[in-house]
Amino acid sequence: MTKFLLTLHVLAAIVAVGPVTVAASMFPPAARRVPAADGAVALGTVRLLHRVCRVYAALGVSVPVLGLATALAMGVLGSGWLITSITLTAAAAGLLVAFVLPRQEELLEELDAGRAVERPATVRLAMFTGIFNLLWATVTVLMIVRPGSTTGA
Repeated sequence: MTKFLLTLHVLAAIVAVGPVTVAASMFPPAARRVPAADGAVALGTVRLLHRVCRVYAALGVSVPVLGLATALAMGVLGSGWLITSITLTAAAAGLLVAFVLPRQEELLEELDAGRAVERPATVRLAMFTGIFNLLWATVTVLMIVRPGSTTGA
């Protein structure tokens, strides 16, 4: 059962978190290009990137749920690396919900109103997105290295 849960957890992480990290990273430069490019096509791209972020963020809830089920089955809920991973995952989710998605929505409102977005707004969004991605990268490393694991890694 542990291997099955771990497989689902890893697949959920790849399928759900991967698209959010990529789409969120692509959003700020795509938003900056809207006025310079074909407006309708560029705006459609920005809308699509935001939709990918929203939908896959919702699907991403399955990652920690499956992770906790896996940790429970493995008997490692009290491990320091897992507690750190849970904390970083919560921080990444909070950052996505509190800063990344709302700022994307604000920029979309500006673009929908026909106004060009200001560079500082996209730079701030890129910063929050970068921190979000860094948190997920750190969690991924912790999941692979797992200090004290029995895999020999």
